[in-house]
Amino acid sequence: MTSTARVTIEVAAGVLQRATGQALIAQRPASKHAGGEWEFPGGKLEPGESPRAGLERELREELGIQVLEAESLMAYSHRYPDLEVHLHVFRVTRWSGEPAGLEDQPLRWVAVEQLLQAGLLPADEPIVQALARLSKS
Repeated sequence: MTSTARVTIEVAAGVLQRATGQALIAQRPASKHAGGEWEFPGGKLEPGESPRAGLERELREELGIQVLEAESLMAYSHRYPDLEVHLHVFRVTRWSGEPAGLEDQPLRWVAVEQLLQAGLLPADEPIVQALARLSKS
């Protein structure tokens, strides 16, 4: 019996929401895993980096913003055929700067109720469900 080692990565993702409730999503580069699909901004944690520190670094590098306030929304794992992703998701409630695609990635603000139709990665569906619950409360 042969077993294939599954690669596991730790990821921090941020949900930025406007006062209108729209959430920011970014398109993955074509050269990366699941290229062309949409996701909540963030990325891989560096060795020894805390999820919060990774969130702040990734959003600074990808969007050019500084996280001022963020709260943990959820943490969970998602399995793809070739890898497992451990996601640490934060709801970013305050930031400075205007989000921009510093890595030439397209960005879109999307209403929570339309996120599931926006072409998001399957790994992001639990985040959308959590946001839908929050918007109803």
